[in-house]
Amino acid sequence: MPRGSETEALLLALRTCFSDVPLARARLVLQVFSETWGEFVDAPLDLALQGKLKLRAVPAPQKISLERGSTMFFCCDMQERFRPAVKHFADITAVAQRLLRGAAVLGIPVVATEQYPKGLGSTVEELYLVSAQMVLPKTQFSMLLPEVLTLLQNSPNISSIVLFGVETHVCIQQTTLDLLSCGYAVYIVADASSSRSDTDRHLALQRLAQAGAVVTTSESVLLQVVGGKDHPDFKEIQQLIRELLPTPGLPPGHTPGSNTTGIHFREEVASICGWTD
Repeated sequence: MPRGSETEALLLALRTCFSDVPLARARLVLQVFSETWGEFVDAPLDLALQGKLKLRAVPAPQKISLERGSTMFFCCDMQERFRPAVKHFADITAVAQRLLRGAAVLGIPVVATEQYPKGLGSTVEELYLVSAQMVLPKTQFSMLLPEVLTLLQNSPNISSIVLFGVETHVCIQQTTLDLLSCGYAVYIVADASSSRSDTDRHLALQRLAQAGAVVTTSESVLLQVVGGKDHPDFKEIQQLIRELLPTPGLPPGHTPGSNTTGIHFREEVASICGWTD
């Protein structure tokens, strides 16, 4: 780089050098190695190259929030052949259905994938994919197929991905790590994701939380998007979450469908907050 090159030019050069990797699509921060501190630090905004420097670009921190205009839902491999093999499959299907109906109400784009559908079947018929922008077959574990990367690249407003499906420790895990490396905020819906083994599932969720993903629930996601009772779609979302769906395997020892206390508590809060009709 020529002497006097500034931050934006340096970032552009780094993107050009690594244009074939997902990180090149991330929102980047330029960092410079500090001999004083012995580590990389954020470069000053008025940086101008005057000599040899060790530089790197890292994904910019994401604001941890969910908003309709900046969110996309990813539904991963909810297919027929997984039905008898994956733990709590009926329960996570019911929760995934809630999320997809919520996406349709809120106008949130949806991407769905199917792992080797020729052998593993199509997406289960219970799921409402009418709002899906694309339903793609795949053989790799990650959902970040070329078509998905292109869609994301052409959607610069999208900064948050809500991810759910199977299996948590394989395709969900790889997709999450890839999205994080691209600079996206990732929300894994724990009550809509599972594996053949509860051990694999729980350990994967722990690992992904440590990696920077937000492990959350379907109700939390939908209510965070609407933000409050004044949102124009709040009543429809309230109808979706009014039924207390099972929390499949979360927390350990919970019996799905047994939480009658939760139903009464929600009705009490709804009344206090004026959410009732």
